[in-house]
Amino acid sequence: MTVITRFAPSPNGLLHLGHAYSALFSQDWAKRHGGRFLLRIEDIDFTRTREEYVQAIFDDLSWLGLEWEEPVRRQSRHMDEYHRRLEELKKRGLVYPCFCSRKAIAEHIRRHPDWPRTPEGAPLYPGTCRQLSPEERQERLARGERPAWRLDMKKALASLGARAKTLSWQEEGSGPHGERGRIPADPARFGDVILGRRDIGISYHLAVVHDDALQGITHVTRGQDLFHATGLHRLLQELFALPAPVYVHHPLITDEGGRKLSKRFRDRALSFLRKEGVSPQSIKRLLGF
Repeated sequence: MTVITRFAPSPNGLLHLGHAYSALFSQDWAKRHGGRFLLRIEDIDFTRTREEYVQAIFDDLSWLGLEWEEPVRRQSRHMDEYHRRLEELKKRGLVYPCFCSRKAIAEHIRRHPDWPRTPEGAPLYPGTCRQLSPEERQERLARGERPAWRLDMKKALASLGARAKTLSWQEEGSGPHGERGRIPADPARFGDVILGRRDIGISYHLAVVHDDALQGITHVTRGQDLFHATGLHRLLQELFALPAPVYVHHPLITDEGGRKLSKRFRDRALSFLRKEGVSPQSIKRLLGF
């Protein structure tokens, strides 16, 4: 098996040291295993994507000395593929339309201070629209209401039968608490997640699972902030009968206060450091490469 890794940034801001670490980590993993390194631009969120950030990604990574295969896959040019995946789940009755506004959901959560949350800290969806009758759903759709499309988690897990109990992934990096080896997947912790967003049509979770399989990614290298989401991704892979890659989660680069770096702070951007005269060799030494 040829090892294939990928670095998949979103062009909604400038790359920072955390992105540099992740890109270098992914390329280094591929090189050490005699494999291939791909770059993917995850630009499905047209409300935040800017073309100047796409070019900045290419410039920053080239400056760091990274090389990748062409052509670079841009998700925005393949929306029809993701919509076909969503339609497949609709036909199988595994997703349902959700007409709830964020305000309505927040109000429900506010009345229940101890409401359960996902591993990432977001409140679980209360399932309001899961209870709607088929007639009411059709009536609201016919009126032109634009829904989000949520995965019916219970139905999705039930559709796997006995496989749902053995759902897991191979971890060759480590989780936030040192988890390694065969990791049990627990997608139910995310509840009825959105797979079809109301604003842009498709969610990150659906698109990334599709693309990793399409591009033959054997090792998904990414930050530990996405460790728990792997359980959800494994569920989607099983639902679509896609191969399961090995996952390699790496530690996050944080600021002096221990917080994950953010694109909001431009003074930490690679382009800013480059203009200040910092060399790519210095960046690599700083990050341990």
